[in-house]
Amino acid sequence: MASVVSDHRGADRDEADRYVSPTVRQSVKILVSGPFGVGKTSLIDSVSEIVPLRTEEQMTRQSLGVDSLMGVERKTSTTVALDFGRITLGGDIVLYLYGTPGQRRFWDHWAGLAEGAIGALVLVDTRRLEESFEVFDQMELSDTPFAVAVNVFPDTPDIPLDQVVVALDLPTDTPMTSCRALDKESSIQALITLVEHAMGSARLAGAQR
Repeated sequence: MASVVSDHRGADRDEADRYVSPTVRQSVKILVSGPFGVGKTSLIDSVSEIVPLRTEEQMTRQSLGVDSLMGVERKTSTTVALDFGRITLGGDIVLYLYGTPGQRRFWDHWAGLAEGAIGALVLVDTRRLEESFEVFDQMELSDTPFAVAVNVFPDTPDIPLDQVVVALDLPTDTPMTSCRALDKESSIQALITLVEHAMGSARLAGAQR
């Protein structure tokens, strides 16, 4: 398995960005999850202030009949372990982002990745919502708080977010938003939605003890 780094925006991520700012007072671990081809790697790449780490392999004929390429026919590579990036919010909180593999056969990595995470941002593609059901089953098994973000592609149908909640059979109070994974500001707002939900859940759990 090869570990590679993305060179996208490499010139903008200088040496200083390798180090966490001295103003940071809190660090949190976040999962970025979702089915195969939904945009997890793209989101981490768009927001990370360091050059992201990828564990990516080229897809081969062995994946035929195993990985559904419906809607992502041009995809030629896939994450087989994790993506990793980092972003500082507000100058005092740093998010360590761990992208999970999308295919079921790589889900053995999820337990380790979820350990210590305060929550997960689950990306969905409304063109193929059926691919997301097993991911939400995994979320429930790991008991990880999560928020959902519809990744908007050029041909994404315009479906109200409350209808997406119903279509995915999620609790009606599930935090929902939309984003464009390739757009930094849009992706940051989706992450903020998750962080606010996860921290609120942690405070509620603490109050109930």
